[in-house]
Amino acid sequence: MRCLYRDMQTPEQICWRCHNTDPNYFYTDEKGTYCRRCVSFGRLEVNQKPVSPKLSQKVLKIEPVLEFSLTEAQQSVSDQARKILAAQKSCMIYACTGAGKTELTLGAISDYLSQGKKVCFAISRRQVVLEIAKRLSANFPTLKVIAVCQGYTKETDADLIVCTTHQLYRYPGCFDLLILDELDAFPYAGNQVLEQIAQNSCRGQKLLLTATPDKACLEAVERGEMEMIELFVRPHGHPLCLPQVCRLPQWMALIHVIYRCRSWSRQKKRVLLFLPRKSDGIWMKAVLSPFCRAERIHSSTPNKDEIMDAFREKKLEVLVCTTLLERGITVPSVQVLVWRADHAVFTTASLIQILGRVGRVYTDPSGASVCYISRPARNLKECIRQLAWMNSSARSA
Repeated sequence: MRCLYRDMQTPEQICWRCHNTDPNYFYTDEKGTYCRRCVSFGRLEVNQKPVSPKLSQKVLKIEPVLEFSLTEAQQSVSDQARKILAAQKSCMIYACTGAGKTELTLGAISDYLSQGKKVCFAISRRQVVLEIAKRLSANFPTLKVIAVCQGYTKETDADLIVCTTHQLYRYPGCFDLLILDELDAFPYAGNQVLEQIAQNSCRGQKLLLTATPDKACLEAVERGEMEMIELFVRPHGHPLCLPQVCRLPQWMALIHVIYRCRSWSRQKKRVLLFLPRKSDGIWMKAVLSPFCRAERIHSSTPNKDEIMDAFREKKLEVLVCTTLLERGITVPSVQVLVWRADHAVFTTASLIQILGRVGRVYTDPSGASVCYISRPARNLKECIRQLAWMNSSARSA
């Protein structure tokens, strides 16, 4: 195999999956020339366009089923988004965590399905895909809703598709409405290959959902490439939880963590304990196990689904986790602890999402969060500033 960068200097040579034109990524072998930049999604020859699969298309006139009616603020945002999309423009909903972003999309989904158009709901992380697929199945009980992600790829077509952003490579030019949730999250954020694959999959409009928009999205709004709608109040009207910050030596912080977990467990409350590294979960679980029913979970955990089910069913009291669970997870009566919140892995956006796990449920809007640090934490300070700003904006709205 040899690199063709000396032979491929013309812009006519392009990878139509990731739009790479850099000759350094083009290689040739006995079968031909292909792009190495996106080869993990399957080999694609240079200048060869991906083939769109034949997906079912039905006119589905259906109204979503909601456990609670949309609030006045939610209904306003939903109506605005539907109007923007109907004008064939893309839209971004900038909403605080727990504002009901998924529910805000249901009207638009109904609009597109009633016209016989194809809709996809795409999220960066597998665990959130499974969560959203369950929720949308409840919202549209007569529709076939499937999750397409690792471990769930035997079936790839349905009335409504929910998938990871990685799996969008299967659907070039397929979707009239592409809903991108938490597009600022790893691994999608800043990944040019995934961004281009998402772009390729959408033949119509995009509806972006985020609680932490990145600079690129805000600049796109300024350039007029899409419109933005804001919503900083949760359906129950309670403010976002601001954390208690404890600056302590780690040995003292650990005693505090044990006390908190044991106390909340006795109150029948569940705890998400976030750690910066997977390796920290081993000893933290061992320390907590004598005091409460604890388990750990991270990206490499083989039985993630079973652990999450046990946590939701209250068979576990404390779930020791990494940033794997920072987004898209809603659990009633959950409290949040962040160990070493001054660690670099906890960005401002990550902390906003983590603390946003508290008080999300309409019937259980209260909760508490504690962040443990041993030194000044700039990202945590900015996180608290933004949460306070959202609360202030909601009150003045």
